[in-house]
Amino acid sequence: MGFIDDIKARAKADVKTIVLPETEDERTYKAAEAVLRDKTAKLILVGKKEEIEEKGRGYDISGAEIVDPATCEKTESYIAKLVELRQKKGMTEEQARELLLHNYLYYGVMMVKMGDADGMVSGACHSTADTLRPCLQILKTKPGTKLVSAFFLMVVPDCDMGANGTFIFGDSGLEQNPDPEKLANIAISSAESFRVLTGKEPIVAMLSHSTKGSAKHADVDKVLEATRLAKEMAPELKLDGELQLDAAIVPSVGESKAPGSPVAGHANVLIFPDLDAGNIGYKLVQRLAKAEAYGPLTQGIAAPVNDLSRGCSAEDIEGVVAITAVQAQV
Repeated sequence: MGFIDDIKARAKADVKTIVLPETEDERTYKAAEAVLRDKTAKLILVGKKEEIEEKGRGYDISGAEIVDPATCEKTESYIAKLVELRQKKGMTEEQARELLLHNYLYYGVMMVKMGDADGMVSGACHSTADTLRPCLQILKTKPGTKLVSAFFLMVVPDCDMGANGTFIFGDSGLEQNPDPEKLANIAISSAESFRVLTGKEPIVAMLSHSTKGSAKHADVDKVLEATRLAKEMAPELKLDGELQLDAAIVPSVGESKAPGSPVAGHANVLIFPDLDAGNIGYKLVQRLAKAEAYGPLTQGIAAPVNDLSRGCSAEDIEGVVAITAVQAQV
């Protein structure tokens, strides 16, 4: 059974309700049909009923709940709650009403906040900033977490490295240039995400262009400090750095460059020093190795809301819905 098949099986075992607010896009309907057919989640589609039925023509979405903010009986309570949450930022009832009636991403996040849905998937038509802004304003960070970050779940075919070809790449979607403390928090969150989604032990490599002092530079110092902080915060984790990519995942290279390291040659969670490296890295693996790339998935938010690449396929949306459902189980 492949990774995403295992995720779908877990999603079906405890079905959660996921909001899909991007009802302007055909990919949403194709994905919704597959999710409903496979029963990996209950779905809420946000929008006007007649528009959804028209745009979704040709797809069987009869099992989805359609919620129109303009007519839903819960909208007034959502407006009141949004005013309460944002009144210190000057939010008025008129502004909250305008936002929730016309920005379906905000409406979807409010459904999650109020317990009417377990998670949300968006980003096929919106930027990461547009998807995450309502989450940070309404849901806030998860207790015990200082930072919201993003990762890609990578599944590389015919690969015996990582966890049978499965890796987490973090942060590959959100934090531009994290300082050592942020990088340490990204590492710890990514390890937990790996454990939740794969059920396997995370082995975390703090990546650099240097392995164990082979180069001297401020960028290397950042990774070294992040490694020190992460080990202090989570001493139980298998985590090491600084490591070059080959030393992190190739056993023979790891043994040569970092002998005695509990991580070198066996890493399945790869922490990149900045967003440039992480974003370039995941796209290289996705395109050249024909890997499945799910994300950018978020971590550190109080409830699961996941982003999509705007170049995603309907199958990508379907997979991220199942991943979000599994995150909601936890």
